[in-house]
Amino acid sequence: MNRKSVFYTLGLILDIEAVLMLAPAFVSCLYREWNSALMLLLSSAITAAAGSMLLFICRRRNRAIYAKEGFLIVSLGWLAMTLFGALPFVLTGELGFVDAVFEIASGFTTTGATIIDALETMSHGTLFWRSATHWIGGMGVLVLMMAILPTDTEGSVHILRAEVPGPTFGKFVPKLRKTAKILYLIYIGITVIEVVMLLCGGLNLYESLVYSFGTAGTGGFGLRGNSLTDYSPYVQWVIGVFMILFGVNFNLYYLVILGKVKTALKSRELWLYLGIVVFSVTVVAIHVSSFYGNFGDTLRHSFFQVSSIISTTGYSTADFDAWSVQAKGILFMLYFVGGCAGSTAGGIKIARLILLGKTIRRDLRHMIHPHSVGVVKFEGRRVDDNTLRGVTSFFVLYTAVLAGTFVLLTLFEPSVDIISNITASMATLNNVGPGFGMVGPYLSYSFYSPLSKIVLTLSMLLGRLEIYPLILLLSPGVWRRK
Repeated sequence: MNRKSVFYTLGLILDIEAVLMLAPAFVSCLYREWNSALMLLLSSAITAAAGSMLLFICRRRNRAIYAKEGFLIVSLGWLAMTLFGALPFVLTGELGFVDAVFEIASGFTTTGATIIDALETMSHGTLFWRSATHWIGGMGVLVLMMAILPTDTEGSVHILRAEVPGPTFGKFVPKLRKTAKILYLIYIGITVIEVVMLLCGGLNLYESLVYSFGTAGTGGFGLRGNSLTDYSPYVQWVIGVFMILFGVNFNLYYLVILGKVKTALKSRELWLYLGIVVFSVTVVAIHVSSFYGNFGDTLRHSFFQVSSIISTTGYSTADFDAWSVQAKGILFMLYFVGGCAGSTAGGIKIARLILLGKTIRRDLRHMIHPHSVGVVKFEGRRVDDNTLRGVTSFFVLYTAVLAGTFVLLTLFEPSVDIISNITASMATLNNVGPGFGMVGPYLSYSFYSPLSKIVLTLSMLLGRLEIYPLILLLSPGVWRRK
């Protein structure tokens, strides 16, 4: 393994993070929060110093990156970003170390689970940094690095495959750096449109940016303890629609930009995603109609909550934990579905569910006709056996991690009810944020012990990186030089 290549890239990541910390420092200056601004600048300086030191120590021409280097860079990069990203909360004294790591991990992984009970006590700068981590983590800081820095083309593909969510990674164009630029341009473009629409709805620029960051990254951090309940129906509809949009595969947006709208509309994954949304909204609306006075409110709250859960954003306009059993059952299932592959949404992903279904159907057919050769196709292309095996093993690992997280929470927190622990496990692994019971939409994770918070932090990281990179970090073979 080329260790210098790994740590050199980590240095680049930390330097990028240090530059990004300057934006919330500027926000603190605008609001005359001088202590917060100073601590953010200090955090940026410490992060930049650590990154620059790694760059200096590991400087050399041969910085080749192969598969195992790619996985190590992604896993170590996200751990480093989390630890250094927590510095502003620790230095300002607003949060303790474990709580700060939990909060910032929730931000970067776009989970949106929080341990802060009183958001009003936080400074504007740290709240802005908290929400900005959603936007950074949504597309991935390593994708950002590919877009703005000249990198090794062959090695870049291993990094992108490890970070970009979904069972497969596809390039828009032959050059990976150009692919990363296209991804970020689309991402920035949709975010800007949302910011403008929220400004039209009466939100100020600070609020518009915070909620656009949370929507774009499908994260869910906001500025109020009751999420979006107090905001106007217009704002709720705008955010609800954009949550759906950011759960769509970004490849389809690129096809639309190229004028290939018909090709984009042929996506089976897209139609299944939208079909699940329509079906879920219909069922939920039927079973919550008695909670609201008119059809408009019923439809708005049903659509918003379905959009929030399936896109794994986690915003709320209502206390859905108080809804009927049938409505909560639909939302419960949506925790596992997630958005499309190649989107900023978490969860299992629609593409994996399709491939798993096709694999099961092929195996059943093979049991009846042992000599048949089954071919699995997805979006008109043949899927190789390695990808199918990867999907199957992902489900096995996913189930094991979910069960393990739940068991550990049960052991560490005997006073917490089963519903709260199981939905906390689901909400963190699927990067949704709120759950049911004691971790409901208007509640926080602050009651958990430090040990449980560490377990949930790892669950969030495993969910965002889709398990493999962090698991491989523990493999001795990855660290061997040959």
